[in-house]
Amino acid sequence: MAEFRYVTLDVFTDKQFGGNQLAVFLDASGIPESALLPITREFNYSETTFCYPPADPKHEARVRIFTPGAEVPFAGHPTVGTAIALHAKRAQGSFDSTLILEEGVGPVPVTVRTQNGTPFAQFSVAKLPEIGPPVPTRATLADMLSLSADDIVGGTSAPQAISCGLPFLIVGVKTLKALGRARVNLDRWEATMQNAWARDLFVFAADPESGERHYRARCFVPGFSVPEDPATGSANACFAGFLAARAAEKNGTLRWVVSQGVEMGRPSRIEIEADKTDGAITAIRVGGCAVFVMEGTIRLG
Repeated sequence: MAEFRYVTLDVFTDKQFGGNQLAVFLDASGIPESALLPITREFNYSETTFCYPPADPKHEARVRIFTPGAEVPFAGHPTVGTAIALHAKRAQGSFDSTLILEEGVGPVPVTVRTQNGTPFAQFSVAKLPEIGPPVPTRATLADMLSLSADDIVGGTSAPQAISCGLPFLIVGVKTLKALGRARVNLDRWEATMQNAWARDLFVFAADPESGERHYRARCFVPGFSVPEDPATGSANACFAGFLAARAAEKNGTLRWVVSQGVEMGRPSRIEIEADKTDGAITAIRVGGCAVFVMEGTIRLG
């Protein structure tokens, strides 16, 4: 019977039992391919990652990311948490480094440092925002989210499908109360979104009481068997592209803070950035803290 070591972290938080849970297998080389998805479902977290020797020896690791529904080419909180776990394994207490993770979307650079005594990682997206096809009407989306059409933001900030390696439908609502009322109607989702280019929904509202550039968000990922995700770095990367494209600034670095998972009792803080040059988006970064929670072994045989 073979044993494989794992660690778990809470990601996009500086406190245990907040943020988004992640299991990381630091050396998955001996795990059978057929066991990867069952192991992920056993943890039943939003994602589990499996680390292998990199194809390029200059990189830190090749990382495969699984949700309980399927393998995905890229995801944000697994990138942040895995980078911190791998770096902690080799760093012996020092958290100032840059490493590259080989993911399905391509090489992903990640910087790791300490922030107020807690490990913090920030990744740069391997793929700049790609705009998807037209999306359902505000009335259709409102029906799917158990809201009214008047709750959905329109105009220049109307819903849009965006991908930075994993596509999401970005939907703005007018108030935090509307955000709190959102519930995905699975029958409506299956009829409208199941085969769409961007199947999963990132719903946001401005949170002016927390700051001028602060937002609250919820992310519903039924396409990957995750009813609601407490912190979604890949969706927040898309959101950074959404915000940057609409910002008046033509040059410089724009920064925002997103709170997610509040309604789930797992509050998360996600820091997003976008660089613009002559009005074009040239880089997007997503960062946050992570804390270690558990470690152990899983037996296969």
